[in-house]
Amino acid sequence: MIFDVLTIFPGIFTSPLQESLLKKALDKNLLQVRITNLRDFALDKHRTTDDYPYGGGAGMVMKPEPIILAVEKIKSEDPTAQTILLTPQGELLHHNLVRELSKHHHWILICGRYEGLDERVRLSVVDREISIGDYVLNGGEIPALVVIEAVSRLIPGFLGSSQSVAEESFAQGLLEYPQYTRPPVFRGMAVPEILLSGNHAQIQAWRRRESLRRTFLRRPELLERAQLSEEDKKFLESLRSVPR
Repeated sequence: MIFDVLTIFPGIFTSPLQESLLKKALDKNLLQVRITNLRDFALDKHRTTDDYPYGGGAGMVMKPEPIILAVEKIKSEDPTAQTILLTPQGELLHHNLVRELSKHHHWILICGRYEGLDERVRLSVVDREISIGDYVLNGGEIPALVVIEAVSRLIPGFLGSSQSVAEESFAQGLLEYPQYTRPPVFRGMAVPEILLSGNHAQIQAWRRRESLRRTFLRRPELLERAQLSEEDKKFLESLRSVPR
């Protein structure tokens, strides 16, 4: 898995890529993250990457030349590379989209800044647009890191256990069940007895019910897309019949 990141602030990526599982994956060559400073593709001696918007208005707009030239250079070396523009106007990132992205081996991530980028970038070299939420950030760097981490977790060998991926929130369309560890009692709060029973079948049933309960209470819209058994549906009906 290769990520080529195009940004005018390459230093933002230094620390996140040198910690925890991302660093281990990079060290093991499970993925590559290559950071390109867009100023290296600017056409003037001042390495200018933005300019005033035509038609007036506040802020600056990122120029088309540095971005398009950087994308073209990467694609000249690997024509199969696909380009993602991180933008509030894009498709909202969700687990199924992350799964889809994980099936392709090479992504170019364009990190916008300021008031956005020249529309000709979008028309010329962008294959898809992705947003990580309905809010405004300073630029596309944090969203790019979100995409890198979310997709990387699905690379075989990235996590210590493949079961971790299968049981995480959203992996099955539901929020994850509550988790507990030692001590069994902390400040009067006890671990549910079923988790101490050693009965794995009953534990799995409890976890499924608690996953359904948590999704029902916190993110009920997820249930519309989740794969539910008849037993799941009966349990949800019992929750709906209880006044909240």
